[in-house]
Amino acid sequence: MKAIDSLLLADLAAELPMAVRQQRLVETLRLHFRCGAVALLRLDGEGEVLRPMAVDGLVSDVLGRRFAIKEHPRLAAILQGREITCFHHDSGLPDPYDGLVVERPGEPLQVHDCMGVALDVEGMRWGVLTLDALTVGTFDAAAQRELAQLRPLIEAVVRVSRLEMALRAAQQPGGAAAGVVPLHEESGAASEILGHSEAMTRLLRELQLVADTELPVLLLGETGVGKEMFAHRLHRLSRRGNRPLVHVNCAALPESLAESELFGHARGAFSGAVSERPGRFEAAEGGTLFLDEVGELPLSIQAKLLRTLQNGEIQRLGADRPRKVDVRVIAATNRNLRERVAEGSFRADLYHRLSVYPIPIPPLRERGNDVLLLAGRFLEQNRARLGLRSLRLSAEADAMLRRYCWPGNVRELEHVVSRAALKALSRGARRSDIVTLAADMLDLDLDTGAPQHSAATSPQASFAQQALSLREAVDTCQRDCIRAALQQHDDNWAQAARALGIDASNLHKLARRLGLKQARDGY
Repeated sequence: MKAIDSLLLADLAAELPMAVRQQRLVETLRLHFRCGAVALLRLDGEGEVLRPMAVDGLVSDVLGRRFAIKEHPRLAAILQGREITCFHHDSGLPDPYDGLVVERPGEPLQVHDCMGVALDVEGMRWGVLTLDALTVGTFDAAAQRELAQLRPLIEAVVRVSRLEMALRAAQQPGGAAAGVVPLHEESGAASEILGHSEAMTRLLRELQLVADTELPVLLLGETGVGKEMFAHRLHRLSRRGNRPLVHVNCAALPESLAESELFGHARGAFSGAVSERPGRFEAAEGGTLFLDEVGELPLSIQAKLLRTLQNGEIQRLGADRPRKVDVRVIAATNRNLRERVAEGSFRADLYHRLSVYPIPIPPLRERGNDVLLLAGRFLEQNRARLGLRSLRLSAEADAMLRRYCWPGNVRELEHVVSRAALKALSRGARRSDIVTLAADMLDLDLDTGAPQHSAATSPQASFAQQALSLREAVDTCQRDCIRAALQQHDDNWAQAARALGIDASNLHKLARRLGLKQARDGY
């Protein structure tokens, strides 16, 4: 006991990021108890689910799973108890980690022994710590006594992690006065956004900073990246978070009804208008209006929207006088609005009003192992929906998810996992089994789902065909990379520079040397 006490105390005294501190905790406990897996889970979703914060010995997608307490009786029992709760190999209660222990890869092993303890922080139930073993009798009376003795130290690790995160948040621009909440301590709708990649960490911090302002925000991203979820997060973290958030799908608004839907109408404004009707702007009074697919708004409506953004006024269709409104606008699009401005289908002045603060959302293919976190979320959802004992990925399926390019982004991943789970049942899997999704069940075509590099279109072939010098070939490649980064980030040079990994001033100099038009024009 003295050895593990010393290790935990040493970590408490060290300055560590929260994720590192909690990961070291579970790794230390697993080594000390010589067990198959250890997991630290926090209460989330108003106390209805347990969210893994750190795990050791479990497959990586577990961090993306959310364990509904009512569906996992072992976790519910641990959470409700004050003492150590132990489940032996003959327990009839299903274990949430069946098939998810990585001690013997390739085998859907079920857990034999399990013990856990509820954790309290500042007098409130925070979550649970679970330990699982594949060897019967691992958690004997002595092991249970040791875990009980270690509980205060484990709770201290959690408490210190929370305090350090709160301190770092307070030291950020805006700080605690701006209502900044530590990224990993949020609950509710915002916690539905999963991501540990550098691209997502950077994006979430940017959202935190802009949320507290009153600036219009334009969310940019491909179809399926989750722009609506990011709009909800922005609203929830803003000063208007306790006021309405009204969602308008601009692509679904018929041109003949768009004005009435957004701004309302007066009685008699048109045939069938038998009474006054407020529009979406008035419904969002004091809160946020989310204009999804804003690039699809008819030109006739764009002028009125611009007036509202400029003056804070709306005028109901058929009314004589304008009305003041206090609404923050968040817009989203998967279109290149600069191109639509050039085509004449979108007003330049409205574009500049909406894009005061553009935020590009990275596609799933740029988020690294985030795909496994998201897959874990969808696996657990489908396990519960289909009444399965356990649902897991084979090693080959895991690797395929990492390699695929995901043109449909998160939405496509959700559909792929749901379809594969149904296919497993159609092939004879029983709901009482540990169901493993094989690679062929995913129906992913790696050739069409990844960038094409045929001999005819590869950079090497292109350079050879054009008989370019090495310097010309390098310049051509650099131009293409810069153009691609600018297009991806809607011509935002600072964000393009970050994506390319170079200083913004150096990017401007390089672009000027390469003769790119925007650089010559002084952008």
